[in-house]
Amino acid sequence: MTTKHSHTQVGLTEKLIKEASRSYLTLQGRGEVYRYRTEVETPDELELDRLMAWRRERAITRVEKPLRLSRARTLGYKAKQGFVVVRVRVRRGGLRKPRPSSARRQRHIGSKLYTPHKSMLLIAQERAAKKFPNLRVLNGYWVGEDGQSKWYEVILVDPNHPAIMADKDVNWIGMPVQKGRVYRGLTSPGKKMRGLQPKKLAGEP
Repeated sequence: MTTKHSHTQVGLTEKLIKEASRSYLTLQGRGEVYRYRTEVETPDELELDRLMAWRRERAITRVEKPLRLSRARTLGYKAKQGFVVVRVRVRRGGLRKPRPSSARRQRHIGSKLYTPHKSMLLIAQERAAKKFPNLRVLNGYWVGEDGQSKWYEVILVDPNHPAIMADKDVNWIGMPVQKGRVYRGLTSPGKKMRGLQPKKLAGEP
């Protein structure tokens, strides 16, 4: 049997938990807030209406701000002039090859289910770089998918913008050696395709 005293005690406990969690986030600062946002941003929480709206848009669409802010800032995005974010749609599925003209068994035709060496993210970055030739690709990340397409947000940087040239964290992208970096496999998915990512030893997380 519950009493009035027990209800009061439960309400007081819930209030203390909320205050403790609020103070914890305040003390930990911006890093903990982004960690919480990363945990919240899961594929299951993408709204169906959002995907329906994206299907009606062009394959490459410029957006005002990133959808996954925590991931964008991890990859080097800053809310300042010189940074551009575009959303790119890429079709899903493997590659196809021409059907052979000579006769053979169906299992040996080999016209479907060819896995490309390039990832969908790298393909999206290349298409964004081709659409905006005066910008350079910094990085990109996944934002959504349906049965036919995948969507990625690609971070582009204007190397000739004064705000970028004065920023010590990102002005390296204006060097001549970084020209056409997405086509030479210098971005993160490009290095992964070439097998240049650091390899983990046994027992490492």
